[in-house]
Amino acid sequence: MGGSGTLTAGKLSIVATPIGNLGDLTFRALWNMKECDAIYAEDTREILKLLNHYGLRKSVFRLDAATEDKKSKEVIERLQAGEHVVYVTDAGTPGVSDPGARLVSRVRMFAPEIVIDAIPGPSALTAALSIAGLSSDQFLFLGFLPHKKGRQTALKKIAASEYAVILYESPHRILKLLGELAKGGLQKVTIARELTKVHEEVISGTPEELAKSLEKRGAARGEFVVIIQPTR
Repeated sequence: MGGSGTLTAGKLSIVATPIGNLGDLTFRALWNMKECDAIYAEDTREILKLLNHYGLRKSVFRLDAATEDKKSKEVIERLQAGEHVVYVTDAGTPGVSDPGARLVSRVRMFAPEIVIDAIPGPSALTAALSIAGLSSDQFLFLGFLPHKKGRQTALKKIAASEYAVILYESPHRILKLLGELAKGGLQKVTIARELTKVHEEVISGTPEELAKSLEKRGAARGEFVVIIQPTR
């Protein structure tokens, strides 16, 4: 059986991968990707860049949000045959505003004998909090807001929150979000972008100030982590 050595039962490893700096891959993550029988990834092109960087050649299969239900059955068949399968997303920790949760849920439901282990590592959420200079004992994480249905409800929830609220946002929607936060009367927002990369940046201010700053800088790249301080 593949590179599993003396493994006698299937195992699913949920592996966190770098969010920008390829040097952030942990030794344990590297070992699991080297020793596994197959890697399932949100985007095979992204994981191949990482594998090539570390000189690894593995069988890689796509399993994204659109195919998670269908491909979960395939993964379970591999696991029940005794294989060691690794799952990764494009960057960061699977299941945190990324695919992976349904895969784990289905393995636990239909193959409870399978070992599932977490190989922790990079996360944009914790990376941003660690350098934002904010008290983070309690916060509300909402991931990506809905684009349409439920968005206004979510924005009201943010405005009423007694805790800091953390969101993810894409470059082409960040200005819209800042405008919505300004209308909601929110005064203190911190945004982090290009985390772990050469041009990593964390800036704070009112939504209006941040919007003006971003407009001056031109097109933004990469996803944003947005931390919104409570109004009370």
